Amino acid sequence: MDTLTIVTPSILFSAISLILLAYTNRFLSYAQLVRNLKDKYDHHPDSITEAQIKNLRKRLYLTRDMQLFGIASLFFCALSMFMIYIGSFTVGGYLFGFALLLFIISMGICIREIIISVKALDIYLDDMSEKK
Repeated sequence: MDTLTIVTPSILFSAISLILLAYTNRFLSYAQLVRNLKDKYDHHPDSITEAQIKNLRKRLYLTRDMQLFGIASLFFCALSMFMIYIGSFTVGGYLFGFALLLFIISMGICIREIIISVKALDIYLDDMSEKK
């Protein structure tokens, strides 16, 4: 672990920051979609809107988890950089490994959320196909 320098976690640090920005944008678009679906459901409740609401709820919780694991990864990455800075290379290396694990979990949840998002679009496509 003596070859680990402060540069190594700093690369992950910037990647995590960018992906958290993408997660935040996704969350904001979901917030807008929730508002639109609520208005639509209040004025005209139907099974398609109910299915979209159920699907969106899952996606919101997954997005929350993606953000939590991403933020935890960023925290441990910064802590790793600090430990390397003060000369605790072994502790810094383990913290960096843990940050990587958290980042991998965050991206895995993101993959799951994308799969569910595609299902949400399938609901709309199925509805359009039925109307033809």
